[in-house]
Amino acid sequence: MNIVFDFGAVLFDWQPAQLMAQHFPDLGATPAQAKKLARAVFDHADWRGFDSGTVALEQVVSRTALRLGLCEARLRNALAPIGEQLMPIDCNVDLLAGLRDRRDSQGGIQLYFLSNMPEPFARALERRHGFLQWFDGGIFSSDVKLGKPDPAIFRLLVSRYRLADADTLFIDDSLANVQAADALGWQTVHCEVPERLPGQLTEKLGL
Repeated sequence: MNIVFDFGAVLFDWQPAQLMAQHFPDLGATPAQAKKLARAVFDHADWRGFDSGTVALEQVVSRTALRLGLCEARLRNALAPIGEQLMPIDCNVDLLAGLRDRRDSQGGIQLYFLSNMPEPFARALERRHGFLQWFDGGIFSSDVKLGKPDPAIFRLLVSRYRLADADTLFIDDSLANVQAADALGWQTVHCEVPERLPGQLTEKLGL
């Protein structure tokens, strides 16, 4: 079985609404306002371009600040350090460690990642977190100029590591990404609450 992990909100704590509330308390004074602002910043073509390595951070900052009427310096302060600030979700890193141990002692499991991640953030995660070495391989969107849910990035992972679709299980917090994997014949787990993932995976695989 090939088990493919997303990173944000699966292995790393990613709460964009809280980030916006922290840096723009005037515009994100309530949870609903903070969520709306986060959607405006991150669910946009500019951010998707940053994810896929076709738009630079400074372009994202300047375009987003202009589009939303935000202070450019405050927005830069919010976005630039994200890669350094993403923290592991301990229970799911423990889950990954258990899968690594099972792979190393018994075989039958391969571990991969498929993450929409801007290049500077990806390099920060590689530098800061040794557990990324536990994976047998993986793809960051910015390194290949593609992003989920584009089927092309899923197919690239399959071809690069010679995976069989039916033997591949994909874990992601985004329903659109899960549905894209479903359409390719992958098995999937929709990780809506990170702390529930160990139980979801146990139920799915009978581990």
